[in-house]
Amino acid sequence: MASSVPQAPVTSLLSEARGKTVQRDNNELPGARSIDTEATFQHWIYDMVIWSLSVVFDLFFREIRPRGAYRIPRHGPIIFVAAPHANQFIDPIMLMRQIRIEAGRRISFLAAESSMHRKFVGTVARSVSSIPVARAQDLASHGTGLIYIEDKEKPLVIKGQGTKFMKECSQGGLIMLAKSLGSAEIDSIVSDVELILRRPFKEEKAIEYLFSGPSKFKKAPKVDQSQMYQKVFERLNDGGCIGIFPEGGSHDRPDLLPLKAGVAVMALGALEQNPECDIRIVPCGMNYFHPHKFRSRAVIEFGPPLNVPKELVKTYSEGNKRDSIHQLLEMIHSALLAVTVTSPDYDTLMVIQAARRLYKPAHKKIPLSLVIEMNRRLVIGYTHYKDDPRIIHLREAVANYNKQLRHLGILDHQVEYATLPIPEIVGKLVYRSLKLFILALGALPGAILFAPVFIATKMISKKKAAEALKASTVKIAARDVVATWKILVALGLAPTLYWFYALLATWATWKYDLVPQVRPVWLVTLAAMIIFPAITYAALRIGEIGMDIFKSLKPLVTCLNPNNLNTIAKLRITREELSKEVTEMINSLGPDVFPEFDSHRLMQS
Repeated sequence: MASSVPQAPVTSLLSEARGKTVQRDNNELPGARSIDTEATFQHWIYDMVIWSLSVVFDLFFREIRPRGAYRIPRHGPIIFVAAPHANQFIDPIMLMRQIRIEAGRRISFLAAESSMHRKFVGTVARSVSSIPVARAQDLASHGTGLIYIEDKEKPLVIKGQGTKFMKECSQGGLIMLAKSLGSAEIDSIVSDVELILRRPFKEEKAIEYLFSGPSKFKKAPKVDQSQMYQKVFERLNDGGCIGIFPEGGSHDRPDLLPLKAGVAVMALGALEQNPECDIRIVPCGMNYFHPHKFRSRAVIEFGPPLNVPKELVKTYSEGNKRDSIHQLLEMIHSALLAVTVTSPDYDTLMVIQAARRLYKPAHKKIPLSLVIEMNRRLVIGYTHYKDDPRIIHLREAVANYNKQLRHLGILDHQVEYATLPIPEIVGKLVYRSLKLFILALGALPGAILFAPVFIATKMISKKKAAEALKASTVKIAARDVVATWKILVALGLAPTLYWFYALLATWATWKYDLVPQVRPVWLVTLAAMIIFPAITYAALRIGEIGMDIFKSLKPLVTCLNPNNLNTIAKLRITREELSKEVTEMINSLGPDVFPEFDSHRLMQS
């Protein structure tokens, strides 16, 4: 994150805040009032909504693991800051669920005002005491004409062709560019064809884009957030919890977006009003493995709570708000980096994950939480040594290994099949094929029953992703909305579909006297509403096992092909050499980046 403030003071403040946190956690005050832990009807509704949605999430995700949940304070005001915001409406519900289970706390999340107007999402948001936030991007509209930068040395001066800046734009509003190039705040409007930005666009390529020629743009008005901030201050003063995704909207980028100033304003503003509030900020890492896919995995990691340094509150109260906000944002950003896995681009992330698989001990399953920690440390180490010739060579070798795996259509852990004799490969192939056939027969009835929902969720989520991508300036493929729409569609369609099945079964029973002794006939409806979902759930569990078996068949078939057998054997040797090289490199450079690095302890873990 770009900073005009020296890094050393920020690091010092972060260390000081964490040091205070440890002491505070060991001297918790159980008597402190926390409004979110009180027994009220609203909180009962909150718990019922979270429990109901948890059932759905347990079906969609194969595994959801918390990490570091012991760090969550049980009393007092807390601001939970979560990133990356990779799963739109799913992220806040998952976080609320884990915090309710692990710490008994209830969060009031900040939700986009536009989302509050949606029927289902708005109802759920109000049920869990969400606080609406008007966002400039939700109010954005296409501007008249084209804009450009005339002088590259003056990136603050925006020129227009056929524009109506005086009529359509306002001081404090935003100018927004397409192609994920970001936005910039308007400082003043000179004329209909010229305006001045408060700060230049953060992305250098945005300036290059505007300098290369006139382009279309969007404009958004300045939004008054005073009422929203006051609600947040009141909640924190009552000892409650606030949740926020400081990046703003959801996205599917491999790195964090620049943090919005709002979270810092909330903490500093609340402490300015009530210096005894003792707010703590808890960083939450939302780490997903394929977040848009059905039966994927997630790890939610909680970092050490931060206390806002008193000197920042003092400078904020004295009017030096910008520097105070900036330094607190730097602290929060550093804390979030410690609980998330980010990388400069997707290709780098793929290489990092491959290196982690090559480093891990063979035939040992690493816990999901440790996988996240290893990925994070590898990213940090790679960033530190990325210009080292040895690392450049190793990256190219790992990337080439990944390319060969994709070409053969096999996964890294399946390369070991090359060591098996042909009779054993044939035996495994026959056994697994028979097992898959039996499982497929067991899953078929449930798959047929649920097929309309699968088809509808696939089609609608793709359509919504395309719409979100078109409307966004930061999304890459809009995968962040896919899981949300899959769940929303399933929540709406599945109950309707199973009621239809139940009524159809009831009508058939009555029409053809299939079970003449059943009186009253509504018992058939009740039984059908139990049996049909149970069949579908059984198919889900059986199908999950079957899919794992199905994925293991291709490498076995590939190994039986004489043309591929030699290639896979060479690939296995390549893997062994790469594994040795990666392990030696990590063990050699690891202590330089992480003084506490212990390869033996890590391998044993």
